[in-house]
Amino acid sequence: MSYISAVDHLYALGHELAQAAPGTPRRKFDLAHMRALMAALGDPQKSFPSVLIAGTNGKGSTAATLASILAAAGYRTALYTSPHLIRVNERIRICEPGIDGVQISDEDFARLYFRVDDAANRLVAAGELPHHPSFFEVLTALAFLYYAEQKIDIAVLEVGLGGRLDATNIVEPLLSIITDIALDHQDYLGNTIAAITREKAGILRPGGLLITLPQHPEANQTIGEVAATLELTAISAAAFIPPTRFAASHMEGWTEGGEGDPLHLPHNRYTVTVDGEPLAVDSPLDGQHQQRNIALAIAAAVALRNLDSYKLSTTGNTGSYKVSNANIEAGIRETRWPGRLELLATAPPLLLDVAHNPAGAWTLRAAIAELPSARPRTLIFSCLRDKSVKEMTQILLPLFDATGGDPDRVRDHIVLAPIDNPRASTLQELLAAAQALDIPAYAAPTLADALAEARAVTPPDGLILATGSVYLVGEIRRLALAEGADPA
Repeated sequence: MSYISAVDHLYALGHELAQAAPGTPRRKFDLAHMRALMAALGDPQKSFPSVLIAGTNGKGSTAATLASILAAAGYRTALYTSPHLIRVNERIRICEPGIDGVQISDEDFARLYFRVDDAANRLVAAGELPHHPSFFEVLTALAFLYYAEQKIDIAVLEVGLGGRLDATNIVEPLLSIITDIALDHQDYLGNTIAAITREKAGILRPGGLLITLPQHPEANQTIGEVAATLELTAISAAAFIPPTRFAASHMEGWTEGGEGDPLHLPHNRYTVTVDGEPLAVDSPLDGQHQQRNIALAIAAAVALRNLDSYKLSTTGNTGSYKVSNANIEAGIRETRWPGRLELLATAPPLLLDVAHNPAGAWTLRAAIAELPSARPRTLIFSCLRDKSVKEMTQILLPLFDATGGDPDRVRDHIVLAPIDNPRASTLQELLAAAQALDIPAYAAPTLADALAEARAVTPPDGLILATGSVYLVGEIRRLALAEGADPA
């Protein structure tokens, strides 16, 4: 069967978070179903050690950085992330020294997809599964099969949703990482930070190893309660974040460049101390918020090289990894994670950021505040309905209000557009949100039209910013790359 057939078949499974048809109950996830599927496939996930990463924001950046560090240390490292920007293959990668994460080939994807699908159909026919596995469960099973075939040294796995019932949570991780937690996916995870944290803490294991950072008080308390119950070892990555009073000086701010180099983004360049030695951080992931994700990756790398010193009851602890400070520096420097404050050298420049929930929007707002104030800018925005259209627009749209009285903003524009997702906000909902704020906005019928409109209204010395959804950023990025755009 062909790759196109496999992808079409996969998408026909539907999206886990799409609203169920009227009268149809929402799918209930159960790890027993995932375990049954993997047992039928030979339990490939048991053939390699893993790291699990859960959280609301920063999971992907942390995973990409840690995988790059392990690859720089010479380990054949699997990187499993979600969602993808352009092609589903992006989710399943293998990182090696000096090589950017290589996506699974179309041929391997198709071959393994139908292997998983055949096994699932047999289990359903035999009554061993109540229904066919979901989109994400199938992809996770496919990834585990591929990683086992590729004989990887270690897998870095980003949790898809929550943690406790996520398909990735059938592995026995060497260590677990919890990134920053905020309100998101409340329909599935709960309406409070504490409830959401408890779901995400489901990736922790009795006697295991946890890497995290101080954050929201409710999250801190819940993580602490779970850690105490499981009698695990908890490690804070706080030592690897530059002190707040020095953070600004560690950032190269948004500055005007010369011809052919229209804008410099704020880079993370600073020094931290690791095992008594200075370690130079030089990350291509821009924005001060990335310092937290980088710190988590550093702490995880240090823990992996010291595994023999921890008394872990978790199965699969195969011993420590040889990761030097120089490997950590090189891995951070070589990390690639597009769509996160990513600047494409177009005319005018195009800045992409997957600020897909209110917490991400606040983080992006802080970065926007550092833009050269007189530089005109155009926002391309859309978001999913379940991400709180009202809150997202309240956070971002006022920064592009040409009628708000700020003389620096009189040349700004807002272009709203639909995205291809069953959970997407409609143009009418987006326009209503802008009108409620009394902020002018133009509605484009497609994302391609939105990009064309943004280019038409943005002067050469301006900047276009596309944000609000991973799906928006992925499509805008695809359009720009197809026209020959390069990262700045």
